[in-house]
Amino acid sequence: MRFLYSLAWLLALPVAFLHLLSRARRQPAYLDHWGERLGYAPRPPDTRPLIWLHAVSVGETRAAAPLVRALQQRHPGHAILLTHATPTGRQTGTELFGEHVLQAYLPYDFPPLVWLFLRATRPCLGVIMETEVWPNLYAACKRRGLPLFLVNARLSEKSARAYAPFRGLLRPALLGLAGIAAQTPSDARRLCELGARGVEICGNVKFDVASPADTAARAGALRAIFGARFVLLAASTREGEEALLLEALARLAIPGLLLVLVPRHPQRFDEVARLLEVCDPAYVRRSANRGVPVETRVFLGDSMGEMAAYYAAADLAYVGGSLLPLGGQNLIEAAAAGCPALIGPHTWNFAEAADQAVAVGAARRVEDADALALAVLGLFRDPEGRQAMREAGWAFAAANRGATEKVIQMLERGL
Repeated sequence: MRFLYSLAWLLALPVAFLHLLSRARRQPAYLDHWGERLGYAPRPPDTRPLIWLHAVSVGETRAAAPLVRALQQRHPGHAILLTHATPTGRQTGTELFGEHVLQAYLPYDFPPLVWLFLRATRPCLGVIMETEVWPNLYAACKRRGLPLFLVNARLSEKSARAYAPFRGLLRPALLGLAGIAAQTPSDARRLCELGARGVEICGNVKFDVASPADTAARAGALRAIFGARFVLLAASTREGEEALLLEALARLAIPGLLLVLVPRHPQRFDEVARLLEVCDPAYVRRSANRGVPVETRVFLGDSMGEMAAYYAAADLAYVGGSLLPLGGQNLIEAAAAGCPALIGPHTWNFAEAADQAVAVGAARRVEDADALALAVLGLFRDPEGRQAMREAGWAFAAANRGATEKVIQMLERGL
């Protein structure tokens, strides 16, 4: 099966580069560092042993931050290479770590490209964040005797069903890993059903992600822009959700309500701006760096790296990707900021965290956009209820910290 998989990659490589060209129309950064996607990774500048972590995009890169910092503190004699698949992931890595880590794109999963990457970088330990399974990469690491770990691993029921027909390809890859750290017992069970063995349940390292040091100052600056209005944050919204929210919230009788829209993907900022020009021409963009007039009802958060500040500045938040069948986005940051959260019915990407947050009162689940609007109105009229959700969020986040230490102990068995 892996031979057929490799043959498929050989045939798909031209298409992959055409895809990069297509993405570059909206994000020109996709044109940068093409050689790295063919395995020509930059060589480490010194002779220190190298720990390699792969974090595909923004969410995984932020989740990797506690691991990177713990490894830097406990193993200062090692260099760290952080690989990505997207320019936004790479940009996030630069913002978080600056020059203190090396960065590159992970090559496509074709055997010669993987071989070139491993030959250039020569890591002594490999770490893959969340659910990135690349059979040729995994096999090459095993042949080289490179301990490779899958950490903060999650596998939704939907993804498990999609992967099931390829169990014959995935099982050898998973069996070749030095260790797997799953987020929850359900994730561990589904990984074992695909063929993994020795899966350890370590929790979710995203609970250990610390807010940037300047979060309070940024939140204060945002509140100064927003004024004394009731601020509803729509965080990490996905395609189609903005129109639903604008239509449903337009019917609310909340004096001075300000909707802060922050799309999940930065390449959609202009797309959402065009929608607002039709639906609400008086909107203000964060990038305009100006005040919000009283007649403005929508603020477009077209900035990177400020989500923690948006949560800290909001009175209430809707966590995106959950009104439509998109799997939902991470609500842990909302809980850690003490921001009451509303989520839709589609949260399979963070199923257990979402269910637990609802169970302890840190979040409330709604069925559709109309129900969301009613929940916003109810919580606007219930400041004591919002405070109870705020305190429940802080407690929920605190109770689930500690996954990083468990994962580090697993990784140190491979060093």
